[in-house]
Amino acid sequence: MGGSAAIRFRAAGCALLLAHIALVAYVTLRPRDVMWVTAPNLTPLAGVRADLALGWFEAAHRIGQGLVLLAPLGFLLPLVGGRLDVSPVASLLRTTAATALVSLGIALLQTSVPGQVADVDSLLLNTAGAAFTHIAVVPAGRSALRRRQGREGAVPAAAQGRTPTIPRVGIAP
Repeated sequence: MGGSAAIRFRAAGCALLLAHIALVAYVTLRPRDVMWVTAPNLTPLAGVRADLALGWFEAAHRIGQGLVLLAPLGFLLPLVGGRLDVSPVASLLRTTAATALVSLGIALLQTSVPGQVADVDSLLLNTAGAAFTHIAVVPAGRSALRRRQGREGAVPAAAQGRTPTIPRVGIAP
């Protein structure tokens, strides 16, 4: 992929990432006018179990919201990074860790917003959603871009010529 195309992809990724973070901040950090709030959920998967007890439709809706909220980070973060030749496992770990940190930051900020309550399940679901998106989109996208780069920038081996060598320079007496 050419230099200008890579810059355009990264710039578009940065713009989309900033827009998504602004939307997430608006949705999760605005004060809510409620009569009472529940206690913070600090027990992993307790909220998911409670949602499942409400019925499958309600559980799918609530769990789906948790999975979808930060899911775009699964492909936007690697897009902003702009690397094509990177280990898929390392890329997944970096993206998942960054998403977990963003979700943790949101949960910590929610503690100071009226009507918002921190929930460890939202951290787990947000991180899982981004990981699933990364697994589903990024390897195929990188593969397609590498194939495209290979077609556009490939130079036959015979046309490249010999590899230049640099003669050794000795130390003068």
